[in-house]
Amino acid sequence: MMVDPTLAEMGKNLNEAMKILEDGRKASEPDADRRQFSRSSIPGPLQGDGQDVASILQLVQNLMHDDEEEDKPSHRRMQNVGEQGHMALLGHSLAAYISVLDRERLRKLITRIASDTTLWLCRLFRYESGSAYYHEDDREGLLKVCRLVLNTRYEDYSTEGYTVLNSRQPVIYQSATCRPGLGQHLCSQLGLPLSSLCTVPCNTMFGSQHQMDIALLDKLIREDVETGKLPLLLIANAGTPGAGHTDKLGRLKELCEQYGMWLHIEGVNLATLALWEVSSPVTAATRSDSMTLTLGPWLGLPAVPAVTLYRHEDPALSLAAGLTSSQPVEKLRALPLWLSLQYLGHDGIVEKIRHAVELSQQLLEKLKTLASIKTSVEDELNSPVVVFRFSQETSAESSGGSVEGYFAGEREVLDSLNRWLCERLAQLVPSSGVDIVELEDEGTCVRFTPLMTAAALGTQRCDVDLLVERLIELIPVLNCTLRLRLDFREEVYRHSALSYIEDLNWPGLGAVRYEPRIEELNDSKRKLEVEKINSELLVKLQELDADLIFSTGLEFGPEKDCIFIGMATEDLDVAELVDTIAALGRDIEENGRLLENMTEVVRKGIQEAELQLQKDNQDKLMEEGVLRQIPLVGSVLNWFSPFQSTVKGRTFNLAAGSLDSTEPTYSMKAQTGGLASPETPTSSAKRLPGQRLFRRDGAGGSDSHSETSSVGQAEDLSRERFPQPTTPTPPSPVPDEAVSVVPESPETPQRPPTQENGESLDDWEGSRTKGRNQDFRMESSLSL
Repeated sequence: MMVDPTLAEMGKNLNEAMKILEDGRKASEPDADRRQFSRSSIPGPLQGDGQDVASILQLVQNLMHDDEEEDKPSHRRMQNVGEQGHMALLGHSLAAYISVLDRERLRKLITRIASDTTLWLCRLFRYESGSAYYHEDDREGLLKVCRLVLNTRYEDYSTEGYTVLNSRQPVIYQSATCRPGLGQHLCSQLGLPLSSLCTVPCNTMFGSQHQMDIALLDKLIREDVETGKLPLLLIANAGTPGAGHTDKLGRLKELCEQYGMWLHIEGVNLATLALWEVSSPVTAATRSDSMTLTLGPWLGLPAVPAVTLYRHEDPALSLAAGLTSSQPVEKLRALPLWLSLQYLGHDGIVEKIRHAVELSQQLLEKLKTLASIKTSVEDELNSPVVVFRFSQETSAESSGGSVEGYFAGEREVLDSLNRWLCERLAQLVPSSGVDIVELEDEGTCVRFTPLMTAAALGTQRCDVDLLVERLIELIPVLNCTLRLRLDFREEVYRHSALSYIEDLNWPGLGAVRYEPRIEELNDSKRKLEVEKINSELLVKLQELDADLIFSTGLEFGPEKDCIFIGMATEDLDVAELVDTIAALGRDIEENGRLLENMTEVVRKGIQEAELQLQKDNQDKLMEEGVLRQIPLVGSVLNWFSPFQSTVKGRTFNLAAGSLDSTEPTYSMKAQTGGLASPETPTSSAKRLPGQRLFRRDGAGGSDSHSETSSVGQAEDLSRERFPQPTTPTPPSPVPDEAVSVVPESPETPQRPPTQENGESLDDWEGSRTKGRNQDFRMESSLSL
């Protein structure tokens, strides 16, 4: 039975660990006593005698991969679980097994594990004389720290509870760039009103736009103190969640000491404390009162707890706040981390963090050489986070001009293009780990945070090179699309039958809707007609041999019943594209009207033909007599005395909707001999291999041909797919073909449907779009 390699390896390690801890006892039953598992295809209650380990692992594997589609390409980021990951997973299993030991052995073991792990982390991240709290939720450590500060600043808080807060309301300060919802979560868990939360804006005129405004913070604290409030705690960033910026931690620490506040720091840049060379703003984090470390993403360790390091001298208050526990089992949370740190060692941990920082520096150096890319990095020497954004084309050809401000809503358009850029980069280079980030000032940006993704995805320097190569390939597409959006809008305005749809969130040329010329319908019927025509138009456009992508737009977009055109290239002929859309829409509308009119005409014509046949049969009966209608007598009578009937045939003209005599048709022998179908003029030039529609003259794909041949080829291609109106030719002397209506008689042969030019009705259906301004004629003969 095939089992997922990771699950099999974890099971193997677990069995080996149990054998070692049990002094040679077997961890599983013998094969003879092993209980087999009979899996039911329908989920339900527990059945049978139970399952063996292999079957259970197989079941887990099926549940893990049940929703994956084999035929659908996927760029999901699967975490690379290596040996250090196996050690972390094994730690959870060992923690459950160790918990069944006797109490004295358990106490000694967890004391050793907790003390070793805390000592290693404090030395590794330069946080001396600190204690550690291990927690699954990365917000839990800050929450317990807030309770510790409440117990410290309010002496009777442990006995009186929230009533002691009425004397002086506590205030928690946080930066505007903190994690969304962090402050609200703290107030909700602590039972504090939202008025106890103060959000400090970032610098707007001086310094970084992502750093906390210290002068404004000082002013806010003074105002709170004057109104009788108690400044309790300040949350600062060593690497903001969005752009990875670091607050001025040294100055903030001085401010906290001045007002007796607790300083808590969190952020991805805290990982760089393990390196030999650390930037001075991050080094100041070692002076903080507490900080939260998320070692799992940094080192690629699955399911390891986050760690909050703090300094406090009173163990009783730490116990009251929940930072320490009297339950020995809770201290086993450190076991997965204890195993992983020992497996990696000091050099292995430092190497992983250094590798992530080097990847960021490599990408940043390459992005500086790209004209249309803007970066948002605070510390370019040691920043582990790179945020970049497609903004404008600042090459020499553009003379330093900017597309920003060139048209209304350009900020929203650039945001949509950057979202498309990030999605494409994530698809093309999934191991890069890039994602989308929304910044207040810059807008939508692409973020590269190898400290959070490289260890899990296995990102290497070659992946960064590939990311830059794909970015260089996509930049011209973004520039062309941004420049041609205005041309596309202007071209759509030139066609009265087309409506330009303004959707700033669509990353592409834009959206268009074909508006049929139907004024007599009410709103509901008109809406259905618009939806029908645009649906058919979208199908026809998707069938064209073009590089453009036509779709219905975003899944939850506000605009419906319209056609969205995707990203464009340099050689796109916007005028030809819009003309083609208008021509196809006009054809669909006219064909729909023609079929509706034809249905009504045919229905009325058939009714009139039935009446005419009844009248002709009655005239034939009166003229030939009753005896000639008897089969045997009529044959003998006709043999001896042939009778020449005077009843004439009728023709049904579909175009005119009238019944006419067949005498002119028979006199010119159109039914018997027919006419040779004239040759349809076609273009002698053929499209080159690989050449697509909507290419401008002399653009890509025709370098090997002369300019004249390229122009001629493009024109012939346009005529083949969507012929232009031509000058009407003189009418043929042959009258319009019509439906023949003759009396029912066994002697009258049935003639097959033909057309005056020799074409059938199916041939007419394929050629009815030729000569749009000519007189359309339905030329067929349906014998009734």
